[in-house]
Amino acid sequence: MNLKTFLSGIALIGLGLIGVGYTNQNSQRARKMANVEQQQKYEVWQLKSIDDGDTLNVVRDNEELKIRFCGIDAPDKKQFSIQAREHLRELVELGNGELLLVPIEKDGSQRTVAEVYVQDSESTAIHLNMQMIRDGYAWSYYAHNNCSNQEGFILAEELARREGLGIWNRP
Repeated sequence: MNLKTFLSGIALIGLGLIGVGYTNQNSQRARKMANVEQQQKYEVWQLKSIDDGDTLNVVRDNEELKIRFCGIDAPDKKQFSIQAREHLRELVELGNGELLLVPIEKDGSQRTVAEVYVQDSESTAIHLNMQMIRDGYAWSYYAHNNCSNQEGFILAEELARREGLGIWNRP
């Protein structure tokens, strides 16, 4: 076994341990099995709008928040930002617009930085921060150091790059 094969195996095992599933571009969605309620305190919100692949607006009763995804960055301008936003919209629709938020901190723009989950019809929680990276629509971002999944984000980005998914799909 050569070093490259060994390291690839380690990366895959690491992702398996953190609950990142495999995805491909033929409409399969990787799902991170998580019991969010037991792991972290979360809040239930409803989607109001999606700004881009890492920022959205949510509402609950008379309260509204702008949410910035913790630990990731997505394209903000040019055509691929539209694709990232639409991919996030598809993922959010799996939970009919209901989002589970784990607030982390406030950023300089007073947005709530959070880990964001959506519960799909199979009662699994999809970690949207991780899923956007794994599907190639975002990359890991270190400005939010309080994100609990930063190592997983790095591994997910490495796999998306290696597989040429989303923004990493270059001729």
